[in-house]
Amino acid sequence: MLTKKLPPLQRFLSLVSRRASHAARQQYDVIVVGGGHAGTEAAAAAARVGAETLLVSQKIQTIGALSCNPSLGGVGKGQLVREVDALDGLCGRAGDWAGIHFSILNRSKGPAVWGPRAQLDRQRYRTFIQSELLSTPRLTVLEGSVEELLLSETNPEEPGTHRVTGIRLANEGTPISASSVILTTGTFLSGSLFVGQSESPGGRIGDAPSSAGLSHTLRERLGLRVGRLRTGTPPRILKDSVDLSLAHLHPPDSHPTPFSFLNTHTRCKPEEQLPCYLTHTTPGVERVVKESLHLNCHIQQDAKGPRYCPSIESRVVRFPGRQHQVWLEPEGLTSDLLYPQGLSMTMPPDIQLRLIREIPPLHRAEIHTPGYGVQYDFVCPTQLSPALQVKSTQGLFLAGQINGTTGYEEAAAQGLWAGVNAARSALSMPTVALSRTESYIGVLIDDLVSRGVTEPYRMFTSRAEYRTSLRPDNADLRLTLKGFEEVGCVSPLRYQEAVRVRDSLQEAQAALQTLSMSNPKWRKALPDMRMSETKSTLLTGMDVLQYKYVTFEMMSSAFPESLSRHMEFAQRLKIEAVYKPHCDLQKKEIERIQKEENMSLPQDIDYLTVPVSMSQEVREVLDRVRPSTLGAATRLEGMTPAAIVHLLNYVRNAAQRERRTQRHQKEEREREMCAKEAS
Repeated sequence: MLTKKLPPLQRFLSLVSRRASHAARQQYDVIVVGGGHAGTEAAAAAARVGAETLLVSQKIQTIGALSCNPSLGGVGKGQLVREVDALDGLCGRAGDWAGIHFSILNRSKGPAVWGPRAQLDRQRYRTFIQSELLSTPRLTVLEGSVEELLLSETNPEEPGTHRVTGIRLANEGTPISASSVILTTGTFLSGSLFVGQSESPGGRIGDAPSSAGLSHTLRERLGLRVGRLRTGTPPRILKDSVDLSLAHLHPPDSHPTPFSFLNTHTRCKPEEQLPCYLTHTTPGVERVVKESLHLNCHIQQDAKGPRYCPSIESRVVRFPGRQHQVWLEPEGLTSDLLYPQGLSMTMPPDIQLRLIREIPPLHRAEIHTPGYGVQYDFVCPTQLSPALQVKSTQGLFLAGQINGTTGYEEAAAQGLWAGVNAARSALSMPTVALSRTESYIGVLIDDLVSRGVTEPYRMFTSRAEYRTSLRPDNADLRLTLKGFEEVGCVSPLRYQEAVRVRDSLQEAQAALQTLSMSNPKWRKALPDMRMSETKSTLLTGMDVLQYKYVTFEMMSSAFPESLSRHMEFAQRLKIEAVYKPHCDLQKKEIERIQKEENMSLPQDIDYLTVPVSMSQEVREVLDRVRPSTLGAATRLEGMTPAAIVHLLNYVRNAAQRERRTQRHQKEEREREMCAKEAS
């Protein structure tokens, strides 16, 4: 997959222009508005499902561009990339092609919360995405700005009070029709750029915002609740002006781990990877921020910014007197720029220069492009169904930052799923959903549509109740088979590979299960194994592989005749063994919830003080609605599987305590009666 020859940008543009000449007179199944991570994944997914798809972008050259940090993955985010790849999405393979620094974050913890991450070459990533779109059947790309959505009479057989049937481009009177339209406008929906005290329209520096008519359609004609969010980006710094000897070197992993299940290696060879560098802010940085707050209108706005990627101004205001990390990251193999992650700022450019020069490695740094802030409209995502379709509007789907999220990975995941469902709807197939129990994508979408957002939403592993079974290593087994058999977005090639992997892993686990021996025999076979000598039960190979210092390689050496042919899956088998007890327990919990759906919930429960682990939000929902059964509780907005398990255990234990109390009271009464009779 990494040896394909990519077409130059000029060829991409010429082919797009030829396709565009046909766009205005064609009927499409799906139209995607926006060419960022959500839009490219949506367009490719819709086409894979079988829909004739049109992707409309304001600038063809910026399709697939990395607007902010040139990186992909991370803790929680890496899981999303792996899942998008398992469903045949683009970003994982693009990351393998464009990556220049690969690392696994959180490696000191369990594999379930490892975070695959890569620093990317901006140009390589964009070129790969554009090449993939160019070679995707049934996909047309058109340069243009969408002026408004076309509305028509609703289909009485479907829910909704409005119906979208296409788009109208700015400066063109000819409408383009479609059964489904996906909006992936990113930060461009009524976007405004801020630097110091100046404000200008735009969603990214050098690009105009989306048409005001589009915002008007969403607010006024469709009646959607729309809010305002903000984000920002740091200045880009000339690499040659930085003294990297004063920063801490952070090398990449010696053996890069690909994002894609189809790739065994990355394009960038291990020895070609570039390092990142770590430094910290100083008291001088805090002084410059405080002295310039009156010159920074962005930080004074009411719009909510990202809590987990705040500007340096927000950090100083919220956490005075602290030292903050600054990562100096490369932007490409041949790029002369560094990206200072942690220094997002919107103060005037001259003050930005003063600030960065307060950091030792940057004491002589020069700024290539100043940092800036962005404010943009988003649609409150509780107005969406789990298919990411607007509940009140037939044919309209939303994905990405327009739903209140932040980050490439969250956008890509939503884009893929919106593309799948928009295509299925257009082709008269039922929409599909992913649950929280089977994917991080399901967690992401459920959080958005059931809870909404008050600030830009970022994915973390802690948001997934069943994260021990939703691991980066098994996304293919969880999603690829379903993606082919039920959803229709996975190619036969990927499906066949997933089936091979599934069958091979099952065969290897069966071989491990057949290795059943006593403790002394295991210690003899594996002399380095640290096992208690007092254990007398029989242990299988899967049991033994759970031990911390036992590897599949050790077991293969001891039993080559039955295990050596499975060495390809050594790491995956180790992880499967370690998490098998946890996954079995979680599976039983899910089955218990399904079995106990009709369990009655006492109406006198004080949900606000009940001694179980539940968030305040969940307690308030339960206290307000007071569901009569466990099944009714599972369907409440904002309810999580973990909260349901805790509630189930509490009610069951309370019932057992009540029965014991009643039994003791009955026994006490009987003893009193016997005593009276005896007297």
